[in-house]
Amino acid sequence: MTVQWRKAGPEDAAIMAAIGRETFVETFGNLYTPEDLAAFLVNHSEEKWRADLADPEYSIRLGESDGRAAAYAKIGPPSLPLEAKGPTIELRQFYIRKPWQGAGLAPPLMEWVLAEARARGAVAVQLSVFTENVRARRFYERYGFEYAGENKFMVGNQADDDLIMRLNL
Repeated sequence: MTVQWRKAGPEDAAIMAAIGRETFVETFGNLYTPEDLAAFLVNHSEEKWRADLADPEYSIRLGESDGRAAAYAKIGPPSLPLEAKGPTIELRQFYIRKPWQGAGLAPPLMEWVLAEARARGAVAVQLSVFTENVRARRFYERYGFEYAGENKFMVGNQADDDLIMRLNL
């Protein structure tokens, strides 16, 4: 299974909106009421993605396989309730669709995140991860991310407990 990686641009808004919704629902959809899930998924509208894809503060890497979006990572300015100590990049989203999980896409995608953060002059990368997403937490820990705080991640009216993790570059 070959994956082609590329920078996503505004012309990819429909693709990014679809993969953003699909990966969130695949991973977490069973945890929420239909109303809370629907309220959250408006964050993955084509208009929002188009704006983020056109904003130079963000960078999005897209992996495609056989013409289908397989994975993506999105980085941007920090928004988490954590004091940034120097220039910091936030890993906003890091998703690999189920058919490609375990196929080796995560390491090159994370290497891109770290290289892009360094190229932007960041001294640290921070992220928020669901406390019960043990697989993701272990993956981030393998790269040296450490616990840095806690965050409430809102999905509609439901507040999830997230960990904030930080990696000094």
